[in-house]
Formats: sequence, C-alpha cells, structure tokens
Amino acid sequence: MSTTKVVATAAVAVLLPIVFVTAGVSGIASVVTGGGPGDCLPADSTASAVAGYRPEQTANAATIVAVGKQLAVPPQGWVVAIAAALQESGLDNLDHGDRDSLGLFQQRPSQGWGTPVQIMNPTYAATQFYRHLLAVTDWQRMSVNDAAQAVQRSGVPDAYAQHEHAARGIVGALAGVTCTGITVGTGDCAHVQAPNPTALVAINYACGQRGLPYVWGGNGGPDGGFDCSGLTKAAYAAAGIVLPRVAQDQYNAGPRLPAGQPLQPGDLVFFGASDTSITHVGIAISATEMIDAPDVGQVVRVDRIGPSRVGVTRPSTTRTASLPAG
Repeated sequence: MSTTKVVATAAVAVLLPIVFVTAGVSGIASVVTGGGPGDCLPADSTASAVAGYRPEQTANAATIVAVGKQLAVPPQGWVVAIAAALQESGLDNLDHGDRDSLGLFQQRPSQGWGTPVQIMNPTYAATQFYRHLLAVTDWQRMSVNDAAQAVQRSGVPDAYAQHEHAARGIVGALAGVTCTGITVGTGDCAHVQAPNPTALVAINYACGQRGLPYVWGGNGGPDGGFDCSGLTKAAYAAAGIVLPRVAQDQYNAGPRLPAGQPLQPGDLVFFGASDTSITHVGIAISATEMIDAPDVGQVVRVDRIGPSRVGVTRPSTTRTASLPAG
C-alpha cells in the first residue's frame, strides 16, 4: 500500500461468511451519489469541527465514520479506520503512492482491492477496509495499532499507534455526523438503499461503470466495456462473490427469489423467453430500476425494470470468496 507496506505475495485466505452481512448490520446502508464526500459533515457544525484538519480531510474522515455506521461497525472500528488512514494518507485521497497504492488507505489494484477508480472513491475504500477488519478474528480485543496492522500489513507494524489519540479525537468530533450524500462510483445512481455490505459493493462497482460501451463478451478488461452478464459478474466479483460468466448460468446459480417477493437493491433481474432461455440480466437498484449493459450501440446505464422479467436471484446472500491481499 504505502511506502511502509510489505508486498503481499498471496491473497488472504479468509472467508467472509454471510453472518457478517446479516447479523452484523442493524440498519440499512444508504448509498447516494451527488455531492461527493463533502456532503458528509457534522450536522450542527462546519468542516472546522475537527481542529487542525482541512475541510477535505474532515470530509474524508466523515465519510469513513459514516460508512462504519452504515455497516454497523462498532465505534472502535471507526477509530481503527481513521488511524489507518492518518498513517497511510494523512486523510487525503491520494492519487499516487508506493507502486500502485492509491487513496485514503493506499490500497493496491494489483493486489485485488479494486480498480483505480473504485479505490479513489472514499466510500468504496472505506467499505473495503471495514470488510477486511470484520474478517479479522477478535479484532475488537486488539489494540488499535494491531487491528489496523491486521488489515494493512505494513512494513512498519507499529506505525498506527501514534495516530490513536488523534483518531479518537476525530471520531469524537464526528460522532454525530450525518450525510446528505455519499459518492458511489460515477453517474447518478441516486438514493439507493443497499441492504447489506455485499450488495453495497456490487452496486458501487456497477455505478462506477456507467457510460462505458456495450461490448459483446466484455467484462471490463482491455476492451473497456461490458455485456450484460459481464457487468453483473464483475460487480459481484468486486464484492467477493464469483458468478458464472453467462446470464443463463447466473440465473441457474441462484439463490432464486420466490415469485412475488419484493426486489431489493443488489438483486439480479433476468429476462428472456423462459427460465431456460435467459437473454439479459441487470442489477436492481430499486423495485423499479436496474443498472445494466443493454445492447450493442448503447452504454451501461440505469433502466426501468419492465414487467417481462423471468426471475430474480439474490447473490448478496451467498458466501463471499477470499478477500484481496494487502
């Protein structure tokens, strides 16, 4: 990650079971695009509420705290995340770092943390930090330094301790933070209510691809575009869930929703002549809209969900794959 990081040679062999997603979340994670991290500020104050920090730094800290709240991470976790960001970036959303390290936590695209665009999104970066933190056994019994190190794996393993006092002060100042908007990727995926962290990351990824061209067989690689199932596969891969490549196989993989059960953001919505002839898939962002790659000559966008859908699956309730290396 930063210049203090040791190069990771393999992915962390840790499974993030769905129990973290369901039992650990007491509320709904609000994912809103629009004004950017500057919208996350104390409701009863200004960006100067955290003495000694610039408005941009305070806004980034507020985003980290807000995401922690939304994912029902205990306040101690917010302190760990702020201490890590203070060490790695000084709470600045850096577009550079050691090797390919980027962003608030100096996460590395080459080590599986996400694309450069994703990592430069403070909401995405904070979500990924918390996913890793919550996968650490007994992290709440660790010191702030050791918990941060378990996620960041720094070449200077005691570097985070020096920031604990400042991190506690920042969290204290921002404990009442409210957000009118948290940026998710690009585009206007507005007022999406993600029901769990897995769906949040998948939607975050898909929102970040808006405007890219439809490419037959595309999966966001060198071709720079997606087809419908390439988009859904890539979005859930960012959340640690491996989906089959084609829409029919994704539908078969499930888990399927019973007919009549309400849609929720993150659900995959399938279309076709029948459940054995699936021709299209998109990711629901509400009961009536989805993100999809529609067809040749069009771009990744938000579309209305028509009445002709064949079925729905909910991959966000599937166990996630191994987390990326640090």
